[in-house]
Amino acid sequence: MNLKRNIALALASLALTAGNLAVAQTTLLNASYDVAREFYKDYNTAFIAHYRKTTGKEVKIDQAHGGSSAQARAVNDGLDADVVTMNTTTDIEFLASTGVVAKDWAKRFPGNASPTSSTMLFLTRNGNPKHIKDWDDLVKPGVQVIVVNPKTGGNGRMAYLAAWGYVRKKGGSDAQAAEFVGKLFKNVPVLAKGGRDATTIFLQRNIGDVLVTFESEVVSVEREFGAGKVDAVHPSVSIVAENPVAVVERTVAKKGTGELAKAYLDYLYSDEAQEIAARHALRPRSAAILKKYASTFKPIQLFPVSEYFGSLSEAQKVHFNDGGQFDKLYAVK
Repeated sequence: MNLKRNIALALASLALTAGNLAVAQTTLLNASYDVAREFYKDYNTAFIAHYRKTTGKEVKIDQAHGGSSAQARAVNDGLDADVVTMNTTTDIEFLASTGVVAKDWAKRFPGNASPTSSTMLFLTRNGNPKHIKDWDDLVKPGVQVIVVNPKTGGNGRMAYLAAWGYVRKKGGSDAQAAEFVGKLFKNVPVLAKGGRDATTIFLQRNIGDVLVTFESEVVSVEREFGAGKVDAVHPSVSIVAENPVAVVERTVAKKGTGELAKAYLDYLYSDEAQEIAARHALRPRSAAILKKYASTFKPIQLFPVSEYFGSLSEAQKVHFNDGGQFDKLYAVK
């Protein structure tokens, strides 16, 4: 009798373990950047439905958000994310350099493994009381600018590079660009940790006259804080910020989630996902959907990182590594 009972208990224990393994294998963690949280909330719902319909399997998606560089460091240090969806290629290149993602990650998915892109806009308080129209207005005396720390978030790096590129686009030299960006950061009362932290400083702590952030944050602000709280100002010149994605090879090898992780990132290129991205003011890779949302994506003279900085990795070394250009022009307050 005891033998039968022991066998039954052992079988039940095995079944429970198998069940737990099944749950583990159908749970995916996406480590992402701050201002993408609303987009991925909607995308995950669509992907779960798509995956159920095409495979008959249930899947649970967990999210981790923060400054993109902080997220990359967390993943490198052991956070078991299955995929990373960042706002700057340097963060994924860092993970590739340590063997956490594939060396050729940028070739694993279309468009340099960037299903969407964004650019930097200004958010001012309702009515734009300081009459901010372009980058020049951000260096005027008495204007307080809220921006993410370029050393902790891609949002901040892109704001910095966009300001630098604005001077170059107008015919200025690197020396003039450095002087301009230095003046801009003198107008920064506090550096935010990530994009969402910057928005909180601006709207909840009520600090600053203008927030420099991703175009997509305009939609998030209106959803979270209500329409009419901010005015979106499109500068004359801004930067193309690609939003790269990659499978975390270290995690999927351990969890057996490689196929699911690839399916999750593949679906970002589908028409449904590209529509969701456009509704969240992320510029879709699909030309047809970009055209459909022309009223959202106002014309701006956009330049790629490569035009003035070679690559984001080169920009990282010159501008954002310890002792780089940013450290020279910004004194911590």
